[in-house]
Amino acid sequence: MANIKSAKKRISVNEKKNLQNRMIKSQINSALKKFRTAVAAKELDLAAELLSVLTSLLDNAAQDGVMHKNKADRNKAKLSKLLSDAKAAKV
Repeated sequence: MANIKSAKKRISVNEKKNLQNRMIKSQINSALKKFRTAVAAKELDLAAELLSVLTSLLDNAAQDGVMHKNKADRNKAKLSKLLSDAKAAKV
């Protein structure tokens, strides 16, 4: 356990930030699961709406430093490709 006041504060701040980051990641994972189930069920209109929500969540996470910007961009590209492939398969 830390003895110095600033070290105690760092521990407290890190715990709070860790909780916030986990909440954001959990929110992203939940939206991702909904998106993938919508694509699997061929509900492409719903999937398109969920993709825009997911894109926003990923952008905000990258902006807040929860995840790296390149990872967020990579995930967005992967999900967009998944949706476009599902649309192409439907036609």
